[in-house]
Amino acid sequence: MKKIDIRNLGIEDLTKFIEKNGDKAFRAKQIHEWFWNKGARSFDALKNIPKSLIEKLIENFSFPVLEIHEIQKSTDGTAKFTFISEDKKLTEGVLIPSLKRVTACISTQVGCPLGCKFCATGQLGFDRNLSAGEIFDQITLMQSYALETYENPISNIVIMGMGEPLLNLDACTDAIQKLISPIYKGMSPKRITLSTVGLCDGIYTLADMQLGIELAISLHSAIQSERERLIPAAKLNPLSEITDALKYYHQKTDQRVTIEYVLLKDVNDQAIHSRTLAEFCKSIPVKINIIEFNPTEGIPYSKSDDKVRAEFAAFLESKNLIVNVRKSRGKDIAAACGQLAGKITKSDEI
Repeated sequence: MKKIDIRNLGIEDLTKFIEKNGDKAFRAKQIHEWFWNKGARSFDALKNIPKSLIEKLIENFSFPVLEIHEIQKSTDGTAKFTFISEDKKLTEGVLIPSLKRVTACISTQVGCPLGCKFCATGQLGFDRNLSAGEIFDQITLMQSYALETYENPISNIVIMGMGEPLLNLDACTDAIQKLISPIYKGMSPKRITLSTVGLCDGIYTLADMQLGIELAISLHSAIQSERERLIPAAKLNPLSEITDALKYYHQKTDQRVTIEYVLLKDVNDQAIHSRTLAEFCKSIPVKINIIEFNPTEGIPYSKSDDKVRAEFAAFLESKNLIVNVRKSRGKDIAAACGQLAGKITKSDEI
C-alpha cells in the first residue's frame, strides 16, 4: 500500500498514532514544529525525536518534498524557480524583489485544468494537485535564496503561479494556515494574496473560513460572452454569481477585493470594456490591477498600446476607482504574469 504523506496528517491524528505506538503526545507538537516552523525536509532532520519513533514514522509514512531543479535569473532581479517533486513532476515559483519587500509567487497545481486562452500554464493541461507540504516547500526553498541574494526575507506571498488555488482548496488553505499560524511561520495574513478566476463555491468557502488573506479575481472582461471566450470556466461561474460571491466575501471579511485585468490589444481594451468594468466594480469596494500582457509562444494575443492602457486606467480613475498599473517583471526568463510553465512540457520531466 502507498504510504500516507505525513504532512497531510493533522496534529490530532499524528498524536493518536504516537500514543498508539507508546510514545508521549507532546512529540506530535514537536514534529509539527519541525515540519512547519523549522522547515524540516526529511525524517532525519527531526533532531529531538527518539530514534525508535522516527523508525516508526518511516515505516508508516512517506515524506515527499519538492527540490530545486533550476533557478533562472532575470536582468531585473527576478528569479524563477523550477521545482521537481518526488514523482518527477515540475512546477514553478517566482521571487520578485523590490526596494522594500520580496514577493514570492507560488503554485498550487502541476499544470492547470482551466485552459484560459491567454495563459501559458493553461495550455499545458492538468497533471495533479500539489500537497500542502509541496505548496509550503516553495516558500522554504525560496526563503534561503531571498536571504542570500536580496538580503531580505520573503515579505509577501501571492498564490498566482501554476494552477487554480480554489480547485485545490483543502491543501491550499492548509498551507496558508501553517504560514500564518503564530506557532509556525507567523506571517501576517494580509501579506498573502490568493488569486482565482472566480470559482464561486470556493469564494464562499474562503469567506466562511475568514483566514484574513487578500483575495484577487482574474476578471479580464466584465462582458460575460467575452469572458467566456477568454476563460472557459466563466460559463459555470457567470459574472452575476461572482458579484454575489464577492459581496458575501466582503460582508464576511470587510476586505477590499482586488480585480486583476490583463489588457489584450483589440480584445478587452476598448471604451466599452472600461465602462463595463467600472459598472461591475460599483457593487463592492475593490482595487483594480491593470496588468500588461506578456507574449508567449503559441498564444495569439498581443499587449495593448501604452496610450490605450493609460486611457483605460484614466477612465477608471475618473470613476473614483483605485487603479494600479502593474509593470511586468522577469519577462526575459518567462517568469512574468501568464508565462509560467511556458517552457515546461511532459518531455521535460526527469
